[in-house]
Amino acid sequence: MRKEILIGVKTSKTCFPDFPVEKWDDTGTTGFLRLPEEFDFAKCLKFMARSPEEPCHLVNQGSLYKLLKLDHDPILLKIQLRNKNALSIEFLTKRPIRSIRAKVAKYVWNWFDMETNLKSFYRMAKDDIVLKHIATSYYGLRMVSIPDLFEAICWAIMGQHINLNFAYILKKRFVESFGERFRIDNRNLYLFPTPELIAKQSVSRFKQLQFTAKKSAYIIEVAKKIKEGALSKKILLEKDSFKSAKKELMRLHGVGKWTAEYVCLRCLKDPAAFPVDDVGLQNAIKRQLRLTAKPTVDEIYKFSRSWKNWEAYATFYLWNSLM
Repeated sequence: MRKEILIGVKTSKTCFPDFPVEKWDDTGTTGFLRLPEEFDFAKCLKFMARSPEEPCHLVNQGSLYKLLKLDHDPILLKIQLRNKNALSIEFLTKRPIRSIRAKVAKYVWNWFDMETNLKSFYRMAKDDIVLKHIATSYYGLRMVSIPDLFEAICWAIMGQHINLNFAYILKKRFVESFGERFRIDNRNLYLFPTPELIAKQSVSRFKQLQFTAKKSAYIIEVAKKIKEGALSKKILLEKDSFKSAKKELMRLHGVGKWTAEYVCLRCLKDPAAFPVDDVGLQNAIKRQLRLTAKPTVDEIYKFSRSWKNWEAYATFYLWNSLM
């Protein structure tokens, strides 16, 4: 058996300003990402495996398979818990060069929101009437983000006014119709479709997949704006506040308050994103407090007074409590 020696990758910090490169140990075909405290990979995987229709990643026997495309090359990852302190990232396709391996590590780091220190969240939650039980039950769960803005907006639009199961069916049809495919273990993995490709499509093509005409038009419009450079994650994050980014998102047709909040929560990672109109959030609070009816928006704001700048995590944990 090969003896594993962890060697820190020599990657410039200036190249990855929002990624602690010292956490990345690059050892041959497999790299190791050192985990922050309060991280439970199994709980994250449970969230990611909530639908068998998910086409963009695969959870199988404690491993996470993910297809990325960096510098025009497809990269298939197998991510596992090495021990309580590290994730292993194995490259199942041709081993990329060192700088691309570091980009992969940065992607995984951001995907699981590893930069956030959860200690103050748990201190707040332990005495909170709504959160105290689920904070214990889901201890170590991290926000599983949607790093790509186009995917985040599309997913939010797909989920409007329908149940989660049908939203996943729509996503699967969309991805399998327009995304690049890779096959592993007798299952296809896909890349989420690019804005460039979706911008060329017609409403009638989406209607064949059971999208409504309005959702089809909204998604095509978003694709065109991203393709033209009028909208990007970089543009939104460079706004003077998340509030300004939210307003910018709401200028898009089909993106109302709930959709903008969802994108701010899952993609831009605004810690105060709070989709109070979300039915799932309302039902989760109702369950935690054993209410006879769903709480009103005013009641939700009252219950959440102590959540300041932890509204996004509170929401994510409450959503998980419904699984």
